This record gives sequence, C-alpha cells and structure tokens, in this order.
Amino acid sequence: MATDYDAPRVKEEDQPTDSLEGLKAQQRGGAMTAVIDVEESDAIDGFDLPGADLSGEELLIKVVPPQADEFTCMSCFLVRHRSQIAREKKNGEAYCLDCEG
Repeated sequence: MATDYDAPRVKEEDQPTDSLEGLKAQQRGGAMTAVIDVEESDAIDGFDLPGADLSGEELLIKVVPPQADEFTCMSCFLVRHRSQIAREKKNGEAYCLDCEG
C-alpha cells in the first residue's frame, strides 16, 4: 500500500470511527440543494448582467462588396487580397496561402 508522506499525521484515537451507515446519513442530511424560485415572466426580463444594458444600442454595419483586387477563399471563406492566392481552379474557386500551406 502506498504511503503519502506529505499528509499530516493523525493519531488513531483522533480518527473518526463512525460506521458506514452513519456517514451516509450525515451526507444525506448535510447536503444542501440550491433552489431558485423563478416565474415564467422573470425568465426573459428578470436576469440582467451588470453593465450589459444594450437596449438603446443599434448595430450599424456597412457591407462592402468584394473589390476587384480581392477574392473569397473557398476553404476558410475569408475575403483576402489577390496577392494571397495559393491556388486557383478553372471554375473560379480560389484558395489562400494559409489554407493551402
């Protein structure tokens, strides 16, 4: 049997001699379960994260079409500059250096 020499040494009279049934009863009685009483109306509006009030914010995104010197990699689907083309197929599909490397 392996001995843990780093563990604190305990005298035999200090060790608990409870029975297995007694230990199980202590565990069942001492176990606490967290219960949150939530109503259905609270499920959506009731929980707020601190500093996360984004109700008045709008996202404005300007979508720019691909430029003449750009391509979309058919592997990672990122828009890249044409200088990063590693391979281009006859049907127009292009792959970037990162995906082909």
